[in-house]
Amino acid sequence: MADHDTAYTAELAHQLCTRHTALITTAENDLALLRARLALVTTHIHDTNLNLTARQTLAQALGLPEPIR
Repeated sequence: MADHDTAYTAELAHQLCTRHTALITTAENDLALLRARLALVTTHIHDTNLNLTARQTLAQALGLPEPIR
């Protein structure tokens, strides 16, 4: 019975390790996508060629620093 418990525990540990790695990879990919989107939005917020009021409103809605010009 002890051998069965050891094998079972080892299999669970292996599955956890495998799934944990997959979940971390997924989370890192999602975070990278969100960072890229935030960078794009920030670039637009600070683009002086765009309407100031629209940029300020967008910044307010996202909780980002507002452009002043």
